[in-house]
Amino acid sequence: MSKHIVVLGSGTAGTLTANRLRRMYDERECRITVVDQDDDHVYQPGLLFVPFGLAQPHGLVRSRPRQLHDGIDYRRARIDRVDLDADTVHFAVGGWLTYDVLVVATGAMLLPEETEGLTGPGWGEKVFTFYDLPGAIDLHHALEHFDGGRVVVNVADLPVKCPVAPLEFAFLADWYFQRCGIRDRVELTYVTPLDGAFTKPVAARALSGLLAHKGIELVTEFTLGEVDGTGGRLVSYDEREVAFDLAVVVPLHGGAAYVGRSPGLGDELGFVPVDPHTLQHPDRANVFAIGDAAGLPASKAGSVAHFEGEVLAHNIGRFLAGQPLDASYDGHTNCFVETGFHKALLIDFNYETEPLPGHFPAAVGLPLLKESHANHLGKLAFEWLYWHSLLPGRELPGIGSAMPEHGKNHVHV
Repeated sequence: MSKHIVVLGSGTAGTLTANRLRRMYDERECRITVVDQDDDHVYQPGLLFVPFGLAQPHGLVRSRPRQLHDGIDYRRARIDRVDLDADTVHFAVGGWLTYDVLVVATGAMLLPEETEGLTGPGWGEKVFTFYDLPGAIDLHHALEHFDGGRVVVNVADLPVKCPVAPLEFAFLADWYFQRCGIRDRVELTYVTPLDGAFTKPVAARALSGLLAHKGIELVTEFTLGEVDGTGGRLVSYDEREVAFDLAVVVPLHGGAAYVGRSPGLGDELGFVPVDPHTLQHPDRANVFAIGDAAGLPASKAGSVAHFEGEVLAHNIGRFLAGQPLDASYDGHTNCFVETGFHKALLIDFNYETEPLPGHFPAAVGLPLLKESHANHLGKLAFEWLYWHSLLPGRELPGIGSAMPEHGKNHVHV
């Protein structure tokens, strides 16, 4: 009798998971259904470029169902809740699906309304976010008319999607204002809840050095409590203030709302706890989570979903076959960090190993923790790989789920 695998969410993680599973099983062995509430798949790494006129919004959006292989059912519906005891997904406007295996891949949601004043006076006028497409478009128009003052890039709190993107925005803003000829009239400030520019010491030191080199002020340990759009102030919970003329805020993130309405599925933030190495729910053997929806000590980045996908599809196969799971996901993450002037640096790390200098994926390869034009070209090339290799569930030659150790230089801070 064929099994039914239900994948909730058809963003990066859900799409590549469904496609990998369809490549593993034919339709007689497994029925695969993907559920999402709309049909627009947005290439989220491209949102960073929209405010600077480096990407066209319409080029970032494609049809969700068209990214799925033949033989995968697509159900457009808003999820009300998951009943773990009955193995059933209930929809908001009637109807339900039962499953043998459930994969939660509904990502992380922006929660700007959770920060006092963020969506109040000034929102869309001098307070923006580039973390969704409408916000990135509005910010593009604002930058076109900006002629000087203090620009503050702020991360409200963690976790957030693509933790390096706010840094990239600050670096690109430096380049953009220089290109516009007004950099001497712009004060750039990067404000973070972390105690440095990044979470890991070696990378934090390199990225802090880049901020300093570009004349971008760094304000640390600032957890956003309130936005005063009228007065142009960010206020932290410990009552420190940062003034701005233009604020670019990365709002609080949480899991999808239905997770909170599904007893036993998620944590207090709406993310789904899973074993960090197998991606299986600790209390429900037939439930898995991947990508930004998973409550893991890994970055919420597209590369994480890619590396998790290989392990997850393998483990679903082992689960259905009654075999022990493969605990091989090591937290592997890598990110290109755009630094402006047609350069980028690359970081590669996992649960145990922080971003280090060297080369990726081996001793001969792209430079790590070092600006280069090659890394910038790699960042641009990723969009093609995303649509044509990553989403279809194909392997990238020479790049597996496990973090490569070769080529890294272990250093002491």
